[in-house]
Amino acid sequence: MTETPISSRDNPIFKRLKKLAESARARREAHMTLLDGEHLLAAYLDAGGQPHTLVRAVSFDAGRFAPLAARCPHVKNIVLPDTLFAEIAPVATPTGVLAEAAWLTPPAPRSPPLVIVLEDIQDPGNLGAMLRTGAAAGATLAVLSKGCHDPWSPKALRGGQGAQFVLPMQQGADLVAWLNGFAGQSIALALDEDSDFYALDLGGPLALIAGNEGAGLSAAVCEAATRCAHIPMAGRIESLNASAALAVAVFEAVRQRRLKPKNRS
Repeated sequence: MTETPISSRDNPIFKRLKKLAESARARREAHMTLLDGEHLLAAYLDAGGQPHTLVRAVSFDAGRFAPLAARCPHVKNIVLPDTLFAEIAPVATPTGVLAEAAWLTPPAPRSPPLVIVLEDIQDPGNLGAMLRTGAAAGATLAVLSKGCHDPWSPKALRGGQGAQFVLPMQQGADLVAWLNGFAGQSIALALDEDSDFYALDLGGPLALIAGNEGAGLSAAVCEAATRCAHIPMAGRIESLNASAALAVAVFEAVRQRRLKPKNRS
């Protein structure tokens, strides 16, 4: 493994990495991002990706780094002083490992659609967690509105823990138009509805819609959905976190599909 040391902020590679770390526009234009940590890099490799550049902080053990580098033998390896590494790391306590990587576009499964539709999710950790939930439940697609946080930001990637590598995503969608064209049942998760989510038949093509952490779903999206429903709560609390609500809903769909496979079409 040959590594190239970089010690200057004026180095073009360092400048490129810093831009990816800080700018959603740069990530969007290049279709590239930064992967933080060994776990994300391993998940990316497991999904069939090959990073463009591997970055190691000088204090990170080279022997521990070697097995990951061996899985991508044709990738450029650079070493940064800890001070420079910290400037591009997305966390307060850097892991010591970063990778510059292209966005992956996983193929859509052929199974009946189970789609998560997200409107204006602003918190990167929440967004990543919701994508992770969708991937864990076997969702076939995530549809993100224009107001959602960048799903390829380092913080969203940390929240997703590899979900972005395996779950097909449609970004910047007009949700009303998308829902109007969806050939299946679409259910908006809304607090003030009388319809009990648990009483619904969730077999067949299904889209579950979750809204902004504070404002919830827009009236236009609720109108475009097949129906709105609430998740019953026995406790004395006003609402669930958007990520928790989606997790409850999507795994209820999974539960029903396991019990009633004949409902699939």
